[in-house]
Amino acid sequence: MKSKILVGDTRTRMSEIVDGSIQCVVTSPPYWGLRDYGYDGQIGLEQSPDEYVAEMVGVFKEVWRVLRDDGVLWLNLGDTYSKEKLKNLVGIPWRVAFALQDNGWYLRQDIIWAKPNPMPEAATDRCSKNHEYMFMLTKSPKYYFNNKAIEEPAKTQPGATWAERKAAGATAGNVIVGDGVRNGTQRVVHGKGVTSNLTRQDGMRNKRSVWTITTQPFKGAHFAVMPEALVEPCVLASSQPGDTVFDPFSGSGTVGVVANRHNRNYIGCELNIEYAKMSYERIHAANGLYGEVEIYE
Repeated sequence: MKSKILVGDTRTRMSEIVDGSIQCVVTSPPYWGLRDYGYDGQIGLEQSPDEYVAEMVGVFKEVWRVLRDDGVLWLNLGDTYSKEKLKNLVGIPWRVAFALQDNGWYLRQDIIWAKPNPMPEAATDRCSKNHEYMFMLTKSPKYYFNNKAIEEPAKTQPGATWAERKAAGATAGNVIVGDGVRNGTQRVVHGKGVTSNLTRQDGMRNKRSVWTITTQPFKGAHFAVMPEALVEPCVLASSQPGDTVFDPFSGSGTVGVVANRHNRNYIGCELNIEYAKMSYERIHAANGLYGEVEIYE
């Protein structure tokens, strides 16, 4: 497997990527108004949320070009509070998601990344925040998605009683459904017109939309690094071995590490040469036996 890191502004370096050559994109752009990486015109320091959203639309218009028609984009974004109106949440993730939707993307799903170990906050007039969003976007209603690759163990195993399933969170309704499979979950009748979700015979279930994943600091990297466990289901579900995975904001190279580990090629764009070198070392150290890593300045 090969990894290629393009050094420079993703808005220009992305032009070097061939149309429709990318199967899966997993990325976490600089959050609006959070920190200065020391580059003129960098994304994230726009004067207003609207300007930031416009930049995001421009970036992902180019992502649309390089993505295959059956490809999938996974976009991780965090929110922030307004500088103009104190204590007013801006809603950046959803503003970007809706703008991309207006620009032609299918907003297929919002994933909640729940963090068991969030950054501590001093605020006492609201709840402490411990989640971010991962949006799943596609170019069309039909796209490649391998749900089997990211199935998770069910809370109850085959043969569990209704009481055991109910204790694990199963619900019942007043609709009689015959036996069969719907969305990977067998439905059968329980008593008088009451139904419930049963565990499949293999003890697995379709992956849910809340992903509980601890943050994983990486020495010497960005302040914020996507955990490998957050990237992995995106790569496994939306690509196959031999495909190419792309991150237009490569950072410390987490997406590249995961892609190569699962026999996918990787292309990343990174503005900061030091981070690009860090990505090179990290990807090579993690997956050196599986392929090669190159930096293109």
